[in-house]
Amino acid sequence: MKHLSMTVRGVVCALLFTCTPAANALSRDISAIFRPDASKPQENIFLNTTPVSGYCESHSAECRTAKMFSIRLPIISNAISPIQANHGDTRQGAMFKVPANWRTAQITHTGTGETEVVEVRFSGIGSRYRIPAGVVNVVGGGVNLLTAHQRLWRGSSWVNPPTPCQYSGMGFYSPTDYEFFWKTPTQGVCAKPALYLIPAMSYTHLDFAYELRTPNPLKMSSGQYTGTLTYTVGPGQDLDLGDVMIPNDSAITLNFKLDVEHTLKVEVPPGGNRVELVSQEGWQAWLNSGRKPTRLFRDQRFHISASSRFKMALECERISGNTCAIAEAGTGHAVPVDVSVTLPDGLTDAGGQPVNRRRLLRDGSGTELFQPGLYVDRRLGMLHFEVAQSSVEQMLDSGAKAYTGNVTVIWDSEV
Repeated sequence: MKHLSMTVRGVVCALLFTCTPAANALSRDISAIFRPDASKPQENIFLNTTPVSGYCESHSAECRTAKMFSIRLPIISNAISPIQANHGDTRQGAMFKVPANWRTAQITHTGTGETEVVEVRFSGIGSRYRIPAGVVNVVGGGVNLLTAHQRLWRGSSWVNPPTPCQYSGMGFYSPTDYEFFWKTPTQGVCAKPALYLIPAMSYTHLDFAYELRTPNPLKMSSGQYTGTLTYTVGPGQDLDLGDVMIPNDSAITLNFKLDVEHTLKVEVPPGGNRVELVSQEGWQAWLNSGRKPTRLFRDQRFHISASSRFKMALECERISGNTCAIAEAGTGHAVPVDVSVTLPDGLTDAGGQPVNRRRLLRDGSGTELFQPGLYVDRRLGMLHFEVAQSSVEQMLDSGAKAYTGNVTVIWDSEV
């Protein structure tokens, strides 16, 4: 919460500024943070801070381009029976059905209970298959090792995935192993039927890549939002590896932790906390011609940096209805001071309208919500102070020489 205090002396106003899972479930944290960057005010997005492992750890450039992240899980899958040569049912061999469609998860602010939604999809799948030593030799013909791996399966080696999966550029092999990674742009079954008997087979781990859609952080409160999303694993489940390859975990739970670190900072120039109200026509016109001022006013500039919603209101040393007042010390005669604010481009009210000379009132009405459309970094705003003509006439007729009062302008991020 930010406060701006004003003290007024002798047809003079002064501002005093002060600031103020399922069984056998495997879980992984997905973390992201929003912290506004003055050098990139248009990039109002979360930064994914989840430690990277698996495919994207070794192929970072590829993942940056595709805006995906990967995690390696210690999920081991073993064949419960031999994979028969030329099996007709894809479920009886090597297959992957990946949850590539977008799914939503609710996240909740740990302090306020506010809720938002994140979206996530599997954008890739990978592992390392392992078969008994000597299996690649059954293809015969004295071919090299890569060709032997290719001939074991329909459709070439595992670096070239079956549709709808796509090539990722990764494939490493040995006499018993073949490490692979497939991109999954759409949901469907990607199957590799065996052309020879595979007496035993296992996947030594599970890599999955994911894409993440996060809410608009400028409309969120500072603090941490948490939530979970669970994918089931196994035959007929969200992540389906067929009826032969059975994983040792039945679920993957993603724990979302999104941190929002907003900026709300207000700066006034040196001495700007003391504001002198002056005649619109100038005091000389009154002294020379006796023409009374039509109003007393002063515009006080300030700089604001804001990435969050906020509201504004007044607190008053002396009260006049729904606004503040200044008073003559001897007689106690008081007159109201109208206070209004103009905010810079990039900040609007709840209806998306620009804020120009918006009245500030003690009850906060009319200024309950201001919001940034982008990160506003140290832009110029203005506070407007005015004593209306009728009140100026009262001040001059009273013969008083000094009116003072403290006013506090509040910028409050707790909306």
